[in-house]
Amino acid sequence: MGVLTDYFRAADAASVVRAVEQADGGSPLTARPPAFDGVETKRVDPGVILAQLIAAIREVPWQVDLVEETYVWPTSPPPGPDGVENEDDPWMTGPWVSQLPPQVRDTLAGAHDSRLPAIAARWVQAEELHGALADHMEPVARDLVLLARRARDAGEQLYCWTCL
Repeated sequence: MGVLTDYFRAADAASVVRAVEQADGGSPLTARPPAFDGVETKRVDPGVILAQLIAAIREVPWQVDLVEETYVWPTSPPPGPDGVENEDDPWMTGPWVSQLPPQVRDTLAGAHDSRLPAIAARWVQAEELHGALADHMEPVARDLVLLARRARDAGEQLYCWTCL
């Protein structure tokens, strides 16, 4: 199955936590009706794959801190420097929900539609996307760009729900 990554927009972290609690840790996008407007993806983690898309839009090299996440779920304190203490710790098992910085939302929202084919072509050059086709990744990029525009226009933030 791989890593599931659902991106969505919300007004604040408190509403995200409430929605994830109501979904018993599940994605707020799978609730009926969905708790938030979003995009279901697979294996588009924020720190690497989404960051590669951000780098492609900005026309800069990818770097490890391009997308810095702020975790809002789990709500328990994050593990210390020695890591998690037991294998049932939600920080080890997930799911996880992170808030993305406004700069990520604004970069996505500012991508020009006419450039999306070229952006997708650059995006699939990332080592982590080896074998992916630009024609298959362009709709994913477009969906994320449109979501970011709706979030920006509504004064909302972008979040990512991740589950292994």
